[in-house]
Amino acid sequence: MNYGIAFTPLVPAIVLWLALAAIVVIAIVLLVARARGAAVRVAALVLFLLALANPSFTREDRDPLTSVAAVVVDKSPSQNFGNRNREAAQAQEALVDSLKKVKGLEVRVVEAGQADGETDGTKLFGALASVLSDVPVDRVAGAFLITDGRVHDIPASATALGFQAPVHALITGQKDERDRRIAITAAPRFGIVGQTQTISYRLDDQGVSGERAKVTIRRDGEVINERTLSSGQAASVDVDIKHAGPNIVEIEASPLERELTPVNNRAVVAIDGVRDKLRVLLVSGEPHSGERTWRNLLKSDASVDLVHFTILRPPEKQDGTPINELSLIAFPTRELFQQKINEFQLIIFDRYARQGVLPIAYFDNIARYVRGGGAVLVSAGPDYASNTSIWRTPLDSVLPAEPVGVTEKPFYAHLSDIGKRHPVTRALEGSASEPPRWSRFFRTVDTRNSVNPPVMTGADGKPLLFLSRFGEGRVALLLSDHIWLWARGYEGGGPHLDLLRRMSHWLMKQPDLDEEALRLQVQGKNLVVVRQTMADSVQPVSVTSPSGASQDLTLSPGDPGEWRASLPASELGLWQATDGTLKALINVGPTNPKEFSEVTSTVETLKPLTQATGGNAVRVASGADVELPRILPVRSASVFAGDGWMGVRMRDASVVKGVGVLPIFAGLIGLLLLLGAFAATWVREGR
Repeated sequence: MNYGIAFTPLVPAIVLWLALAAIVVIAIVLLVARARGAAVRVAALVLFLLALANPSFTREDRDPLTSVAAVVVDKSPSQNFGNRNREAAQAQEALVDSLKKVKGLEVRVVEAGQADGETDGTKLFGALASVLSDVPVDRVAGAFLITDGRVHDIPASATALGFQAPVHALITGQKDERDRRIAITAAPRFGIVGQTQTISYRLDDQGVSGERAKVTIRRDGEVINERTLSSGQAASVDVDIKHAGPNIVEIEASPLERELTPVNNRAVVAIDGVRDKLRVLLVSGEPHSGERTWRNLLKSDASVDLVHFTILRPPEKQDGTPINELSLIAFPTRELFQQKINEFQLIIFDRYARQGVLPIAYFDNIARYVRGGGAVLVSAGPDYASNTSIWRTPLDSVLPAEPVGVTEKPFYAHLSDIGKRHPVTRALEGSASEPPRWSRFFRTVDTRNSVNPPVMTGADGKPLLFLSRFGEGRVALLLSDHIWLWARGYEGGGPHLDLLRRMSHWLMKQPDLDEEALRLQVQGKNLVVVRQTMADSVQPVSVTSPSGASQDLTLSPGDPGEWRASLPASELGLWQATDGTLKALINVGPTNPKEFSEVTSTVETLKPLTQATGGNAVRVASGADVELPRILPVRSASVFAGDGWMGVRMRDASVVKGVGVLPIFAGLIGLLLLLGAFAATWVREGR
């Protein structure tokens, strides 16, 4: 029970203060004048003032509240190294048992730092704040962190904790741990395709010095550089940006003898490739209604640098006028098709026929350009089946089909079975209905001896669109010159933009449009494995997490040509997938997660904070054994740790169960006190 006095004034507080001031003045006057009965008079006035203040005796019935100690257990991936998980489990069991033996102490245990594929680093103090969020500050007895010391949300000061109680750290792991890592010191985020970027890095060895390591640099899984470095030595490497999108560069050092883990021997840099300008050469033959379709499409793309020439003299017009007099700007055939042909990513022939403009030798140059990695698109009309067809040149060696005539009849273009799987034509808008929801074409070029099946068919099921590979290059052959009907909106038009843009990007080797590909995608908290293929079945895919754990996934069919599987993206870092032939890489979260940047256990990171709160940071592992300091309750102190012991601050918090109040000046008692005071004054005056 707690006893006390409470005041419930009968008048405003200002009246009491004025009355007190008046009584003080009267007392001084009486004492100075040495008046008889001064003490009795002042006492009577004081009793009168107390009556106005209305004091009461109070009695509170209280139940004591327990003090609360929090135990935060680190479950981050770095705890998987060595015997840390075992040490943490033994330390948790012994610590909780010791804390429960302290009378009046409530113990709360929370696990934190689990890999979730979103959080970068080990966050223990957030979990500590959460577990104590409903505990008043005056009930917090302290906190214990069971961790390897690599914590990444340590408050800047003890006041930021929000409570005044000791924080202790019990450190798992051994004192003499050794580890090797690659530290990235400078790396670009973007790079122009076809140019080089420089990455600077350093070989860091912890626990040893003077060691040497073989460092291997890979780009998208391909080895591009190897060298030997010594501990602490810095180096740099120039990396060619080969394609648009992420270029994954891995820098990996050979293992260190008896090192803690090889996970951080590899650092990852993701450089987003950005195309500068795609150079496209468009050569239009005789003028026709769809001539501007290609020009408008390519001009609308800001990333395309278009060079366009149109042959204005049709084949049937042979008036003897020299070619150099038919245009304001001479057609620089030698410069384009011999000197600078390899500077173009794509060459388009739009209804082009031989007219003596391009010598035969230049078509041989174009064929070599294709086999060496270039791209050619032929948008064919009747010219392709004529005597002046470009088929009748050395270019025939890289054209997918031989022309044999022209069919003039209306038809709907359809996706072939191959076309339904091919990324260029798959799921074109309107293709799912029968007939397709797009306008008809009225002419197609008949062919034979095709080198591969078409992806689209035309009249009577004849080929309409070929997508073919020759050597390192690619060729597209569109066997109708009526694609402009889709662009003009005839009979509702069609998806010409999607088709022509995808076709152009496929020719220029956009990775997203490859027929055979293995990709990794992050969707929410899941990692999705996508296998693009033209085959009827796929092999299982082996997925390796950043920590090195592997698992095999069986893929299920999705859209035509796609097979999929998913798993939780529970770790930050570089994920890898392979089916034995193809390989895919993706980085989840930061390229080099804090969790794996430094993995040796340490007491130094937490010691400043623990000592500022009166606690301490100590190792619990001694060889194969786990030893904990004694846990002691401490009522009032500024230091809660010493040689072989750690303390918790025991609180005196309680809750009021009942209150008793006895007014002093109420009723008969108060009346007698006041009357007695005035009677004493009267008696003293009567003497």
